[in-house]
Amino acid sequence: MDYKKSKAPVDTVTRNIMDLCQDTGNIYESVVIISKRANQISVEIKQDLSKKLQEFASYNDTLEEVFENREQIEISRYYEKLPKATLLATQEFIEGNVFWRDPSKEPAL
Repeated sequence: MDYKKSKAPVDTVTRNIMDLCQDTGNIYESVVIISKRANQISVEIKQDLSKKLQEFASYNDTLEEVFENREQIEISRYYEKLPKATLLATQEFIEGNVFWRDPSKEPAL
């Protein structure tokens, strides 16, 4: 997923608590859902970044051979400018793009 195309803000935004707890009925449950989704997004972004930077990995351990690679710097800047995972998760939750279920509230078979 291209997180740059997300409508999530880059900076912290004050949210109305009542808007966040409309779907779940409980603000704490909403926060748990958002935090778990933020962890998933964080892992995805980290894997993408690691995969892209693996191409530039240097297996030499000498300090004299360290050089700057413009492509590597651009990739790093791209990921630095992305919104934080918590902001992305909150935006997904508000838009209704997050699926969750509570097994304790489901009827027993």
